[in-house]
Amino acid sequence: MAVTHLCESPLVKHHHPCVSLSPLCSSKLSHTLLDLKKSHLGTSSLGGKTFQMPKTSRMASRRRQRTQAVASLGGLLGGIFKGTDTGESTRQQYASTVSVINGLEAQMSALSDSELREKTRLFQERAKQGESLDSLLPEAFAVIREASKRVLGLRPFDVQLIGGMVLHKGEIAEMRTGEGKTLVAILPAYLNALIGKGVHVVTVNDYLARRDCEWVGQVPRFLGLKVGLIQQNMTSEQRRENYLCDITYVTNSELGFDYLRDNLATETECISSYVQSVEELVLRNFNYCVIDEVDSILIDEARTPLIISGPAEKPSDRYYKAAKIATVFEREIHYTVDEKQKTVLLTEQGYEDSEEILGVKDLYDPREQWASYVLNAIKAKELFLRDVNYIIRGKEVLIVDEFTGRVMQGRRWSDGLHQAVEAKEGLPIQNETVTLASISYQNFFLQFPKLCGMTGTAATESTEFESIYKLKVTIVPTNKPMIRKDESDVVFRATTGKWRAVVVEISRMHKTGRPVLVGTTSVEQSDSLSEQLQEVGIPHEVLNAKPENVEREAEIVAQSGRLGAVTIATNMAGRGTDIILGGNAEFMARLKLREMLMPRVVKLTEGGYVSVKKLPPKKTWKVNENLFPCKLSNEKTKLAEEAVKLAVDTWGQRSLTELEAEERLSYSCEKAPAQDPVIAKLRSAFLEIVREYKVYTEEERKKVVSAGGLHVVGTERHESRRVDNQLRGRTGRQGDPGSSRFFLSLEDNIFRIFGGDRIQGLMRAFRVEDLPIESKMLTKALDEAQRKVENYFFDIRKQLFEFDEVLNSQRDRVYTERRRALESDNLQSLIIEYAELTMDDILEANIGSDASKESWDLEKLIKKLQQYCYLLNDLTPDLLRSNCLSYEDLQDYLRRRGREAYLQKRDIIESKAPGLTKDAERFLVLSNIDRLWKEHLQALKFVQQAVGLRGYAQRDPLIEYKLEGYNLFLEMMAQIRRNVIYSIYQFQPVLVKKDQDQRENKSSTDVVTNGRGNNNPDPVNAIESSSAAATPQSSA
Repeated sequence: MAVTHLCESPLVKHHHPCVSLSPLCSSKLSHTLLDLKKSHLGTSSLGGKTFQMPKTSRMASRRRQRTQAVASLGGLLGGIFKGTDTGESTRQQYASTVSVINGLEAQMSALSDSELREKTRLFQERAKQGESLDSLLPEAFAVIREASKRVLGLRPFDVQLIGGMVLHKGEIAEMRTGEGKTLVAILPAYLNALIGKGVHVVTVNDYLARRDCEWVGQVPRFLGLKVGLIQQNMTSEQRRENYLCDITYVTNSELGFDYLRDNLATETECISSYVQSVEELVLRNFNYCVIDEVDSILIDEARTPLIISGPAEKPSDRYYKAAKIATVFEREIHYTVDEKQKTVLLTEQGYEDSEEILGVKDLYDPREQWASYVLNAIKAKELFLRDVNYIIRGKEVLIVDEFTGRVMQGRRWSDGLHQAVEAKEGLPIQNETVTLASISYQNFFLQFPKLCGMTGTAATESTEFESIYKLKVTIVPTNKPMIRKDESDVVFRATTGKWRAVVVEISRMHKTGRPVLVGTTSVEQSDSLSEQLQEVGIPHEVLNAKPENVEREAEIVAQSGRLGAVTIATNMAGRGTDIILGGNAEFMARLKLREMLMPRVVKLTEGGYVSVKKLPPKKTWKVNENLFPCKLSNEKTKLAEEAVKLAVDTWGQRSLTELEAEERLSYSCEKAPAQDPVIAKLRSAFLEIVREYKVYTEEERKKVVSAGGLHVVGTERHESRRVDNQLRGRTGRQGDPGSSRFFLSLEDNIFRIFGGDRIQGLMRAFRVEDLPIESKMLTKALDEAQRKVENYFFDIRKQLFEFDEVLNSQRDRVYTERRRALESDNLQSLIIEYAELTMDDILEANIGSDASKESWDLEKLIKKLQQYCYLLNDLTPDLLRSNCLSYEDLQDYLRRRGREAYLQKRDIIESKAPGLTKDAERFLVLSNIDRLWKEHLQALKFVQQAVGLRGYAQRDPLIEYKLEGYNLFLEMMAQIRRNVIYSIYQFQPVLVKKDQDQRENKSSTDVVTNGRGNNNPDPVNAIESSSAAATPQSSA
């Protein structure tokens, strides 16, 4: 069946490099293909890449006789099997470098700690003198390996060195779960940090960033590099300091938002400090970036851009009215729902009833805009479901991330959708927002000169990585061979049959003592399965976005490998903590120490978290006793209590914040050298507890392995095969035994929405609800549906990328201009450029380059110029005629006058308040750029919506968007410089005769009022109205 399916698959026709086969499936295939080879092709090799034949000498002798047909078939099979064998070719590619590193091991082991540290300084010197990082690589990796052995007690395997080299080359390394990706990241990070330009290691959440920084970050720290960490609640000073470190651990969203914040001075900031200075920027220039879980960040998250928004006023009672209308309207009568596109449409009946209820003549009246309220309310009712797309905590609607199952704190849906959901749930409605700055992850990460990433599942998306990010995917071989069994899918007609079968499968595995991990796709499903398991009396843990479960996330995952453990989890992607068979002794020891230490050293009032997390678990830190493998012996308990007492005496009773206490505890539970006596004492207690727990967990591990290892149960196919593979990848790590099986039903969302007529027909054909259906045709149809979904979302991301490309080039120009204003000590040249270009604009608008000299209306031109700048009061028509014989002369003369007027104005201001001009100019440039860019973003948003409809007129929406966006951009850039130069010409500092400080304060206040009051002066509007659009030259 597998052979037929693969060979009929459209993927093979295109020699697709992304087919990954399960070991079970590939072994069957290899036999079939070997038989095929014997019967049709004699004994020649299949392309030399696909199979590792033992008789190499025979292969070599026959290689010359290979026919064209065989070679081409070899190419085809190479395409099919790329997913299974590429790891081996990677191993061979890097084998020589690995052997050089291994050869240096004895030499590095002989060095003392200080000599090893000194190596870092020597590398930095060599890099400064121009030696390439590639030539430093073998020595640097050997130093890191030795340091890791000393600090963490971990020696990076050869395959981890290969992973590090792949990352250094700027490629994506696909490494299986449990192969130690976290440790791999420090190899290229250390090497690339030697040039002193900084390295960013990006993870998916704060917990992982902190864990990685505290744990593997000790290695570069030990070698003398600075390692920084960015967390959600840090101040600008802390962020700046941490970004200046050699290696910085940060989450993707924090990094993206810091970039946007750096390019955004809000007007309130400007008033308080009246200008943003370079010192306030937190990021330095980008150099090298390693992304952990790269598929999650660059693909799953790429559909939603990062947006910083500010509040905008909107009446909230309309949302409640619309919500009431939505509740009484009926699907298919008043509106239709397209679940695939996630849109709703009102029917004729819906329009009439809405207009009647609201008492309006036209639902689409732009002054009222009722249509968007009603449509959002219906979307909230039909497409956004409680405990699936969001949860409610307190009086807040919190979005649940569909990829990781985590709550996305502080994120809101845009365009009034979040408010519609709040109205549906009867919660207080928060104000709408307007976009101040936005960027997509795609364009953000493309700014790094060198980008790389690692993940367990990238091969299925290699085309997207290559087409959008120009990143090659390289599969890194596993350290030990993989022996996981992936069983074939079991398909039911109805969901009820599927869930019954899942419960039977869990109880069957539970009886044998095998740990089971069940993946569900929503909070709702995990809760209902939990109820069914309670009914049959199977003890289990639930891990989903509900706050009480999130608190215990790592604790639940770390123990999922215990004998007979059953864990239900919504989406396991990137959960960070490894599932170790038999249980994670170190993690249990840490929890034991934590529950003894935290209540005694942490301050009780934890203000920042009150609204976000429940208070009671914060106070107790008590862990379920069943979690620990045994009761701690009196001797070890006493040891731990002594260590805790010393900590309380030294640090003070309840004197630390929770974050500080967690950090100190983490440090106590690591292997880095500890100078602090308290940390050392806590660590010795921790190690003793680990030793006691290990006896039990090792015993339990043997039982779990003999039972067959961890069994993964999937309850629905995800939008992408990649996420399914991530779930499967939680079992069978580092050569452990394990198995996985997916239970599906034809009523699952993915097949219902994307399955098409074929699956609908099959559903009608099968009458039996709870008998599994096995059919090649069905499996093919399901795979086809999943591939459709993948392509559909790839198109969405590609479209977002193409539209954002237009905005990106404009964003670069605006941010460059802004950065120029921030960093420059003297803006004189910029303002002179503004003055000259604005003179060109006024001349073009009032006379025009193609007008003959006789038709020049000089009176009108002079009136406009004098209205714009009072320093040009001496201009007369005769003066202009005598000085200018042609249009070019007139242009040059006015440019010179504009320049002189600016310099004259500058002298006037400086004579009254020395040093004020520079500050005033910077303030005016920044505030105008920020305000007009914000308006430009709004305008582009409307254009994007409008061009969508032009497809009906056979015009390409993207081309239309580019043209309109370009014209809007030119107009905005012209508007910025006109406003700035006008404000400077009109600027009047007011001096109060008091002491110097007050005088400066007063003049600075006037900068704000003058700058603000004249941000949009009449003369500028007059220019706008008379000039259709600024010429390209004027904005270049």
